[in-house]
Amino acid sequence: MGLPTLEFSDAFLDSPDFRERLKYHEIELDRTNKFIKDLIKDGNSLIGALNNLSVAVQKFSLSLQEFQFECIGDAETDDEVNIAQSFKEFAQLLNTVEEERRRLIQNADDVLITPLEKFRKEQIGAAKEGKKKFDKETEKYYSTLEKHLNLSSKKKDALLQEADTQIDKERQLFYDASLEYVFKIQEVQEKKKFEFVEPLLAFLQGLFNFYHEGYELAHEFEPYKQQLQFNLQNTRNNFLSTKQEVEKLMKRVRSADQDQKPPGRFTMEGYLYVQEKRPLGCTWTRHYCTYEKGDKSFTMTNTEAKNGVVLNPTETFKLKSCIRRKTDSIDKRFCFDIEVVERHGIVTLQALSESNRRLWLEAMDAPKAPADMDLDPDMWDNKTITSGLKNYLRATVPKYIMLVMYLLNCVLCFIAESDDQNFRVCAVHALVHKLPDRNKEMLELLIKHLLTVSTHSKSNMMTVSNLGVIFGPTLMRSQEETVAAMMNIKFQNIVVEILIENFEKAARLSVFCLHRDAKAMYSCEAEHSNELSFPQGAHLTNVYPSVEPGWLQATYEGRTGLVPENYVAYL
Repeated sequence: MGLPTLEFSDAFLDSPDFRERLKYHEIELDRTNKFIKDLIKDGNSLIGALNNLSVAVQKFSLSLQEFQFECIGDAETDDEVNIAQSFKEFAQLLNTVEEERRRLIQNADDVLITPLEKFRKEQIGAAKEGKKKFDKETEKYYSTLEKHLNLSSKKKDALLQEADTQIDKERQLFYDASLEYVFKIQEVQEKKKFEFVEPLLAFLQGLFNFYHEGYELAHEFEPYKQQLQFNLQNTRNNFLSTKQEVEKLMKRVRSADQDQKPPGRFTMEGYLYVQEKRPLGCTWTRHYCTYEKGDKSFTMTNTEAKNGVVLNPTETFKLKSCIRRKTDSIDKRFCFDIEVVERHGIVTLQALSESNRRLWLEAMDAPKAPADMDLDPDMWDNKTITSGLKNYLRATVPKYIMLVMYLLNCVLCFIAESDDQNFRVCAVHALVHKLPDRNKEMLELLIKHLLTVSTHSKSNMMTVSNLGVIFGPTLMRSQEETVAAMMNIKFQNIVVEILIENFEKAARLSVFCLHRDAKAMYSCEAEHSNELSFPQGAHLTNVYPSVEPGWLQATYEGRTGLVPENYVAYL
């Protein structure tokens, strides 16, 4: 039920019914005033919460922006580059959202709080002031009226006339106050319909603008999100493939004969205990030692026994001879002596076991290098035709595709160093065309089959990406099985993807599509007849990858030859 109407004529009568109706309006004004106070308080809390949220999101965004992904290996795939950049993309997206939120917060006070407070103070406050005046004039009028009515009729006419004039004046003041009060109450009741609601509408519009901006940003973010999801799925597939290979490597290394030397960049390396003679006896200290057979270089690095922290600088010696220590000549096991150019006398070393001592002695004295580890072959998965083909290729790689492996491994550096897709395709194409016919036919037969398989990916789930994961490690196995080599599987997968995706246009593609112009960043003096000499700033033409790792083929002043890859910049 709505509020009763207040008639101006009723103000003159000032009946109990009028007072009752007026009371309803006064109660409604008090309720509205209290509601606006609570709304302003809650609005300030909301703005404060939005501001705190904005600060927290900005801090979160800053943390994302400052984090730097580090991947294993010297190069990264496109997937890894995009994933590494994703945090910065997320941070930029959040910052854009927060800019719109900050505008909402900055405008909220002017749009919502100030208008509500103004309406409460100016409109409802004016009505309250009108009530005070009305109550004052009411009391004054009725007090004067009572006194006037109590005047004796025997008073002088002049006095009675003056009293009549005074009561008329008080009545008029009362009527004016009553009319103004009724008018103000009705004005406030009508104004609150728009002056009270408009600020709320404006605030909600700003809030909806903020949400709409978020929707627009989400719509713009959708292509990047889909690409990132694709990158993440590729990376997950590569991880699963690499994990399987690394686990197999770990099992082979674990089960390998401990008498065999593990792969490494030195002829022999590992921990040895070195005898140090003291005035009151001798001590044995642990050193990490390396030996390179080519230049007879032997190094010792003193390390902490518990955590391997280096205690002293590395000492380097040139080996003269190595002699096995007789068991009865020393009370320690597994000992042998070496002579070095830099020291007088012998240096006594203790190996970790008899087999370990034999490896050190063979490395330092034996005419033949240590044999490679005789690792057990993998258990092959023969569940599918593709697996059978994969296992066949693994078994026949030494006979047919070793040259393919060598040439395509040359492409890995181009994939890592260039994000130009056409450049990558041409790099693979140029090197494949350098294969002997038999190897090229074998590769063409395989890729054609894989292309056919990929066309049925909806039913067999063998997408180009999945085929890359399966056949990348098969076609381009590293010559040594190390974790570092396993980390390059992701690049091998990319090469296979390029071969499959571009198989149909490979026949039409010119080998010379890769030829580009480049500028020499440094001067170079040729050391061999097949290399080019050129000054700094020279303009090189027909630049394309060479089968020599780290070198490019280029033409300068009519002569074609090799140039160092890191000496030029493509134009």
